[in-house]
Amino acid sequence: MKYYLIILGWMALSLTASSQHIDGTVYGRTPEGGQEALPGVNVYWADSDDGTVTNVYGAFHIHPNHPGQKKLVFSFVGYQNDTLHIEGDMEGVEVVLSVSRALEGVEVVERTATSFISRTDPISTRVITTGELQKAACCNLSESFETSASVDVSYSDAVSGAKQIKLLGLAGKYSLIQTENIPNLRGLGSIFGLGFIPGPWMQSIQVSKGAASVKNGFESTTGQINVEFKKPSSDEKLHLNLYANDAGKLESNANVRWKINENWGSMLLWHSEHLSNKIDMNGDGFLDLPLVQQYNVMNRWNYEKHGKRHFEVGLSVLDERREAGQKAFYESEKFSSDSLYQIMINTRRYQVFSKNGFILRRPATSIGIIASATYHDQESIYGFNHFDAKQTSLYFNSAYESYMWNTNQTIKLGASLQYDKYEEAFRAMEMEREEVVPGLFSEFTFCGGESFTLLAGLRADFHNLYGTFFTPRMHLKYTPVEQFVIRASAGKGYRTPYVIAENPWILASSRSLITLESPEMEEAWNYGMNATYYADLLGRELRISLDAYRTDFINQLVVDLDRDPYAIYTYNLEGESYANSIQVEAHYEVLRNLEMTAAIRYNDVKTTTDGRLQSKPLVNTYKALLSFSWQSPMKRWQADLTGQFNGSSRLPSTEAYPEQYRRGEHGPAYTIILGQLTRNFKTWNVYLGVENLLDFVQKDPILAYDMPFSPYFDAASSWGPIHGRKVYFGMRYTLK
Repeated sequence: MKYYLIILGWMALSLTASSQHIDGTVYGRTPEGGQEALPGVNVYWADSDDGTVTNVYGAFHIHPNHPGQKKLVFSFVGYQNDTLHIEGDMEGVEVVLSVSRALEGVEVVERTATSFISRTDPISTRVITTGELQKAACCNLSESFETSASVDVSYSDAVSGAKQIKLLGLAGKYSLIQTENIPNLRGLGSIFGLGFIPGPWMQSIQVSKGAASVKNGFESTTGQINVEFKKPSSDEKLHLNLYANDAGKLESNANVRWKINENWGSMLLWHSEHLSNKIDMNGDGFLDLPLVQQYNVMNRWNYEKHGKRHFEVGLSVLDERREAGQKAFYESEKFSSDSLYQIMINTRRYQVFSKNGFILRRPATSIGIIASATYHDQESIYGFNHFDAKQTSLYFNSAYESYMWNTNQTIKLGASLQYDKYEEAFRAMEMEREEVVPGLFSEFTFCGGESFTLLAGLRADFHNLYGTFFTPRMHLKYTPVEQFVIRASAGKGYRTPYVIAENPWILASSRSLITLESPEMEEAWNYGMNATYYADLLGRELRISLDAYRTDFINQLVVDLDRDPYAIYTYNLEGESYANSIQVEAHYEVLRNLEMTAAIRYNDVKTTTDGRLQSKPLVNTYKALLSFSWQSPMKRWQADLTGQFNGSSRLPSTEAYPEQYRRGEHGPAYTIILGQLTRNFKTWNVYLGVENLLDFVQKDPILAYDMPFSPYFDAASSWGPIHGRKVYFGMRYTLK
């Protein structure tokens, strides 16, 4: 309440700080000699950062913050600046700006960075563009980070094909994954959800580390990944993407947009994939890759009234069938092969969303409303383990944004609602859980010119099961010189854990699941910093970035693989749990049209399990990346090559198993190399690529594969690639 009273006090002061005020309208002269109202004109006091902007009607309202402020400056691109001397109150002021003298056109040609850190955002945010995504196959979101060092992607087990991300050394469930600022891939969606977002649908990805903004909820702890889809306003009228690889996987992607009238537009996005080849390259009798058939479609509609109103509504439908297990099962009469290990996962997912934006007459003032609904239905069979689950989620968020004394101090106030209902059936147990979490949030931004920005936010959420809790978060950005940007952040995160829905690899093991106590809400602090330096080296920009973050858990659901080799224990944290992550990255154009990215990251992730503080299993101690990207002068050819160097990781103990089923204490370090060659034409391109060029695979990824129903069977401790070298070919066609 103290924070809210302070904010309300600020708002009251903004209304009473000065009785003197100036109202007026800014016009621009037209080529015909007339005049028209100019929206977005910068109106500020001379020799200060205090100011505002005109609204859609060219109107402005401003008052001085200091008695000495007498000269009001009007600035707009393409027009000459004008200065007005102020004496007392002035109402109905009309300012007419003259067009600047036109200069001859200058063409600047430079290769645009396809992955970069935003210089203006106070939150450390890496933007991954379409150009970066097209450096590799990028069939879906899980393959979008192959050329990036910030996010790790690995298989969660050796049989189902499910993938998981890691950010700052922790599993993806501690990061908030959004699609266009709408929380997505939560709960059941986190199992195979990375494969539910096709790569060709994506316009860009924003990856932020550390505490995120409070406006997006309380769940983010280690960071946030936001995906922006292609929109009806994009310049692509039609885009086709066809893909095939030597494993037999086929994909087709398409998006087409059309304009209804001046305000309305629509886009249809389509994705299908099919893999039916039964591949067992390591001879363990299990399929190396699951058999997958997926259909995914989205239709979205946009309404745009420039400067007044924005409205979106969309619907997506997904249907996927996934099969894996012993190869012999698919070569026999399925339903009479009880002695063979089968995996079958059927998923149906439906989503609808809407977004409303209203631009008010007061400058820099708007209201935004977001709503979404998701239904996820999944049926799973892992050998004798059956897991069926349904999830219904509703999300609502409304926010009001405006400035206080001037546009350098902005305030955002809002309310949200998150509703989740889970229905789960596992073995002989049936579980049902319903969560209703309304919340309030406020966020204050202070911009001290171009050198300093403060972003401070506070949430209050009212959980029907866990009561009221508060989420404070703060971000600082300081630019002592133009070439050097420093960011620091600190904040809290909460989340409700779900044992099986978020840890599906448990199903791929013969270990019994023992729950010692009911899971409590997870709670953690995250704090860290980012420093980025931009240097001019031989006429080209060298970018060096340093990240250092730490996550401290107050409470955590511990999934203990160390207490008993024949069981998996889950309980609330009893002791210490933390994650340290340090990363250094450099980007430079070493030769004309040849860019290089080099990075190395160190992880120190430890949790108290079985009464001891020890390294979390299956987490690489380090990862290094070296990437090269070359374009020919006319951009007809492009070649990309990336090397990933992964450090060792601790493995769960197998000392109690028979000798033939024992493993070492650590998985070894390994290297993955991938590359792609692209030939560009006017409206289309073809690409040929290879993944895992060195053909490295984990030896015996499935423990006791010859006895899948024995107590030693374990396919949930994979630490490296399951499938070897993969060659692929594709074609893209774009009509603008």
